[in-house]
Amino acid sequence: MKKKTAFFTALALGVTAFAGMTPGAAPQAEAAQGQQKYLVVFKNESALPSNFESILSNAGGTITKTLSDLGAVQVVTSNPNFNKTLKSSPYVQSVGLEGTIFPDTIGEAVEQFYPEQTASVTPDLYNTYQWDIKQVTINGESWTMQGGTGKTTDGKDIVVGVIDTGIDYNHPDLKDNYLYGKSFVPGISDPIDQAGHGTHVAGAIAANGRVKGIGPDLKIAAYRVFGPTGGAETSDIAAALKAAGDDNVDVVNMSLGGYNWIQDPSSTPKDVIADQLLFERAISYATKKGVTVVGSSGNNGMNISNPAQLTKDIFGPDAKGATLRSPSSPLMLRVASNGIGLNRAYYSNYGAAHIHVSAPGGDYGPLWAPGLDPSLRDANARTLNTYPGGGYAWMIGTSMASPKAAGLAGVIIAKAGKDKLTPAQVKNKIMSTTTDILDKGFDKYSGFGLINAKNALK
Repeated sequence: MKKKTAFFTALALGVTAFAGMTPGAAPQAEAAQGQQKYLVVFKNESALPSNFESILSNAGGTITKTLSDLGAVQVVTSNPNFNKTLKSSPYVQSVGLEGTIFPDTIGEAVEQFYPEQTASVTPDLYNTYQWDIKQVTINGESWTMQGGTGKTTDGKDIVVGVIDTGIDYNHPDLKDNYLYGKSFVPGISDPIDQAGHGTHVAGAIAANGRVKGIGPDLKIAAYRVFGPTGGAETSDIAAALKAAGDDNVDVVNMSLGGYNWIQDPSSTPKDVIADQLLFERAISYATKKGVTVVGSSGNNGMNISNPAQLTKDIFGPDAKGATLRSPSSPLMLRVASNGIGLNRAYYSNYGAAHIHVSAPGGDYGPLWAPGLDPSLRDANARTLNTYPGGGYAWMIGTSMASPKAAGLAGVIIAKAGKDKLTPAQVKNKIMSTTTDILDKGFDKYSGFGLINAKNALK
C-alpha cells in the first residue's frame, strides 16, 4: 500500500477584502497592469438593460464576461472613479471589485494512499474505515429503503452537480456514476480534478466500489470552477450555478466559500455588495429551476451569524463594518460538521441563523477533541473517500460534511421521483428528520441536528 502526504494550497480562510488589501486577505483579481475587475449588477435580476454596453463604456469599462440571465457583467477598467460613476446610474444596483472564492479546506495534511487493485471489488474500505457514511445511512440501512441508493422507480437519473475542483472521472469507484463535466476555469476545458478536493467530495455523494457514498446509485456531474491551485472568481461560480439549473440537475453541492467585508463603518449587512448579490441571484436562479443547493459552513470555528464580530475575528479588533459568509442565501441548505463522537468539529463555523444541519466531516476523535493533545489523535476519525489517480485520502472539513447532505437530498428526490419535489420540500425533509445532537433542540452548532437518511426515507 503506497502512502503519501499532500497539502492543499487554497487559503484556509478564503477571505476577500473590498476597498483595499488587508493582511490575510485574498489578492484582488487584476486583468492587466493598472486595471481592476469589477462586477456590475443591474437592477433587473434576469436581464441586462438594452443600453448596458454604452453605460459601461462611458464609465471607462471593457466588458469581459456577461451573465445576462442574472443581470450582471464582469468589467475591467483603469478608471479610478469607475465605481463612483456607475453608482449614479439608474440602471445599476451594485458595483464592486470582484472577489475570489476558495475550496473550503483546512491547513491540515491530506493523507493519500493507493492500495493494490483486487480482482473482485468489495466495499472493504467502507467496512473498515467509513464511519461517516455509516453514521448517516445508519450502517447502510437506508440503502435497503425505496430510493435509498439514489435509484428511482422510473429509471430516471438523479444528478448531483459538484461545483468544485473537478472530478477524477476515471476513478474506479466513480466512473460508473459520472455523467458529464463542464469547466468554467479560464483556459481549461477538461473537468478532470487536478487538486483532489472535488473527487473526495464526489465520493461522499455517490462512490460505489471499495468506498461508498450516501447514494451509491446517484449520478454526479462535474462543474469545475477551480484550477490546480488557487481560487475562482465569483462570476465563474455563478455561471456554474446557472448552468446546473439549465441542465436540470437535481442537487448542487458547493464545498467552498469566503467572506465579504463591507468595510465602510456605516454599512450594515443590508448594504449588499455586488459579489453577495450575484451569488444570491445565481442560487435563486438554480432554485427556481428545481435545484436543491447545499453548501458548507466554513472551517474557521467562527460565529458567522454576527457580521460585526466576524469582521473583528478576521481582520483584527479595530476593524469596522460587517463581514458576511459567502456564498449565502436563505434558499440554500448550509451544513456544519461533526465528529465520530457526535461532537462539533473544532473547525466548524456556527451561528443560530446560518446553520441548518450537521453532517460528519471528521476530526481527530473524541479523546483528542477536549484538549487537542496531538498524542491522542485518532487518524481514522477523519473521513476517507476517493482521490485522483484511483486512490483514496483521509480528509476533514465542512467540505466533507456538505456533500453528505447533498447526497441525502439526492436520495430523498430519488424516492419521490425526479422533478416531483421542490427544493424547499427537500430542504424541509432533511431538517425535519435529523437526529438531535449537542444542545437539546435547535442549536447554533448543529442546527436541527445530524442528518439521518433512514429517518428521511421513512
